[in-house]
Amino acid sequence: MSDLAGWIGKFVEELRRQNVSEHTLRNYQSDLEQFLAYVTPPGGEAPSVGQIDLLLLREWLGNLYDQKLSAVSMRRKVAALRSWFRFLMRMGVVKVNTARLLRLPKAPKKLPRVMTEEQMNSLLDEVAAGKLERPHPARDEAIFELLYGCGVRVSELAGLNLEDIDTRGGWVRVRGKGRKERQIPIVGKAAHALERYLADRNSAESVQPVFLNHRGARLTDRGVRGIVRLYARLLCGDTSIHPHSFRHAYATHLLTAGADLRSIQELLGHARLSTTQKYTQVSLADLMAVYDKAHPKA
Repeated sequence: MSDLAGWIGKFVEELRRQNVSEHTLRNYQSDLEQFLAYVTPPGGEAPSVGQIDLLLLREWLGNLYDQKLSAVSMRRKVAALRSWFRFLMRMGVVKVNTARLLRLPKAPKKLPRVMTEEQMNSLLDEVAAGKLERPHPARDEAIFELLYGCGVRVSELAGLNLEDIDTRGGWVRVRGKGRKERQIPIVGKAAHALERYLADRNSAESVQPVFLNHRGARLTDRGVRGIVRLYARLLCGDTSIHPHSFRHAYATHLLTAGADLRSIQELLGHARLSTTQKYTQVSLADLMAVYDKAHPKA
C-alpha cells in the first residue's frame, strides 16, 4: 500500500470513529480514492503526501472540469480533499492545508422544489390507504409521517432508537450532523402512525433500532431512500421526490403558517440561520407566483 493510500485509509477510519453518516463516509471515501487514482501514473507508484502541491491539485481540479461534472459535485470533492488535509495537519504530516488554496467553482443558487400542502397530504393519504402490496405497510407509513411531521434528515430517521421515542410526552430525540442531539415535537398523525408501527413491530426488546429491514436489522438511510422512491414513483409517478423533499416541505409549510425563522432553525437543527433563510425565498417565490396569476395588474 502506498503512503498516500495509507493516509486515506486512516482518515476514513477516523471518520467512522466520529460516527459520520454512512452517506458522507461513502462519498468522501469514493472522492479520495478517485483522487488517488488520478495522481497515480499508469504502471507507477502514487506520490507521497509531501509531493502533493498546489499545481497538482489544480491539474486534478482541471480534470474534473474536463469531465463536465456539476459545480455541486466538484465542490463536494474539494471539500473531501480539504477535510483530508485538515486530518493530515492534525497528525503532523503536513503543515499547510494546500487544498484550501483551490478556488471553488460557483454553485448555482437553486431554490428547492417544494410540494404543496395538498400534494403532501394526498401522498400521505395514499401511503396510509395501503394501495401498494408491501410487506411492512405500518413501518412505511410511519416513515413518511415522521419525515414530514418532524422534518428529520434521512440519516436522523434511520438512526432512531426505541429510547429516543416518547409518543406520550410528544417528542422524539434525533442525532443530527456532528452527533448533535435535539428534541422535536411529534404529534397528530405522525405519533399515531409510529404507535401503530411499534405495536406491530415483531422484534426482541433488545433490538434497539426503531425502523427495521426485512432481516430484522436497522433500516439504513439508503433503504429509506429506496422506500420513498418506490412509493413516489408508483403513487405519484414522480421520481424526483426523495426524503429531503419532506424536510423542505416541513420547513416551508411551517413558515407559510406563521412560524418564526428561529424556531424553524431549532427544529431543523441548522447551525446557521442563513441555511434556514432559503425557505423564506421559497415562500416569496410562491407568493409572487400567486400574485402574477391572480392580481389584475400583474
